[in-house]
Amino acid sequence: MERIKAAAIAGFTVLSAWMGVLAVPVYLLVVTNVIDYATGIAASVCRKEAVSSCRGIRGIIKKVCMWLLVAVGAIIDILAAYTAEQAGITLPFGYAAASLAAIWLICNELLSVLENISQTGVQLPPFLEKMISYLKVQVENLPGENKKTG
Repeated sequence: MERIKAAAIAGFTVLSAWMGVLAVPVYLLVVTNVIDYATGIAASVCRKEAVSSCRGIRGIIKKVCMWLLVAVGAIIDILAAYTAEQAGITLPFGYAAASLAAIWLICNELLSVLENISQTGVQLPPFLEKMISYLKVQVENLPGENKKTG
């Protein structure tokens, strides 16, 4: 058991060092993915819907695609940093696109978790949904983005 613990710690240490500032959003995304998957199954049972392996696989594929979306953001960040470096510019941030994509996905997952929990019959404190929705809107409307006026 000690070897397994040591291997897990070493693995997380290497992964965290490799991801740097992106580690926390990625870990939180994975945790919210697992919670959403579990509460989705619980909600299906409470709705008296059949829990099928086909539907489960589709859910897992969706979660993996979320991770890939964060990876695309990381590729964009790496490309931007490389391009800036070639031009002699140092960017004051790292993994901005990937972190924002992860945060946006986490907010969506948390809203889904709240919806799933509600469908199991648990009453939700109203402030939770408002807080998560507010955070999602803040990520979507970052300063400096072009906003359409009409």
